[in-house]
Amino acid sequence: MEDKKTTNILLLIIVIPLIFYLLKILSFIFIPLVASMFIALLFLPLMRWFNKRRVPKYISIFVVILIFAALFKIGGELIKLSSKEILATDEFFLEKAEMKVSDLLVTVEKFFGVENFNKSENVFSNFLQKETLQKNVGSIANFISKTLSMTLMTAFFVVLWLAESINFEKLLNNTILKQKYASVKTFMKIEKDLRTFIKVKILVSLLTGIGTGLACVFFDVNFPIFWGLFAFLINFVQMVGSFVTVILLALFAFVQLDPTSLLFFFVLSITGVQVLFGGVLEPIFMGRSFSINIIAILVMLMLWGYIWGIPGLMMAIPLTVFIKIILEKFPKTMVLAGLLS
Repeated sequence: MEDKKTTNILLLIIVIPLIFYLLKILSFIFIPLVASMFIALLFLPLMRWFNKRRVPKYISIFVVILIFAALFKIGGELIKLSSKEILATDEFFLEKAEMKVSDLLVTVEKFFGVENFNKSENVFSNFLQKETLQKNVGSIANFISKTLSMTLMTAFFVVLWLAESINFEKLLNNTILKQKYASVKTFMKIEKDLRTFIKVKILVSLLTGIGTGLACVFFDVNFPIFWGLFAFLINFVQMVGSFVTVILLALFAFVQLDPTSLLFFFVLSITGVQVLFGGVLEPIFMGRSFSINIIAILVMLMLWGYIWGIPGLMMAIPLTVFIKIILEKFPKTMVLAGLLS
């Protein structure tokens, strides 16, 4: 028995890295599949409401597709508005930004004892060279094509989930949980907790984006729509998103605003927005069922960020919640579930 236990442990040590390797290699399939599962959970109550009223399934799925189309339309309009803001930037702002960046680079190089920077050279010239532009345009085109294909695959998988072509409850019953009652109970727990998490995260991210945009408008910082949209999207990355928003927006405000009390109060206001919505309201709305250890959050962010990149960072916490619920169902893995809590 002791030899069998040792063999099982060794097999587990081999299998787990192999699973993560496959998840990384086949990310173009698993990212849309997992993301679509989380999205489908939001629409399950609507599908059940249609089902109770005996509405044909193809009509209910068509309604969901219309909702998706409306959301994409709104997102597209916001991107258009932010693009118009950026393109309408005058030359004076660019000259001021170049001067501020030059001064900042000189200060940083003096601090580190390296004074090789030529203040007269154009800071943005390297970004405007033909080779750099071609490389950047190619990278952006590649990113857009990948994002578009991932989005279409995600929408396709969402339709499959809602049409019950992929039945998650049966999948749990046939793979991880062998007892039907346990699989039903676990599925209900996963559905309830993940739906709550996703709803709260969307609401908090929306409020954070609106708050950040309004702060930019109030302090007359350029591109309020762009920064509001950026804050909304990056806030889905737990913990890291808030720091990224504050740091980037503070640097941008430093370029536009003079380093006076106005800049200080702007940075204080955007930090207050992040603390209010992310640090106070989000934990209240989430409740104690989502109490996940900070170290576990950081480890999961690094793990899923390494495996799936930005989508992995966004889905790290829902995946952790899912794993925690599964681990709680087995006596032998209760210790691991306790470590995550």
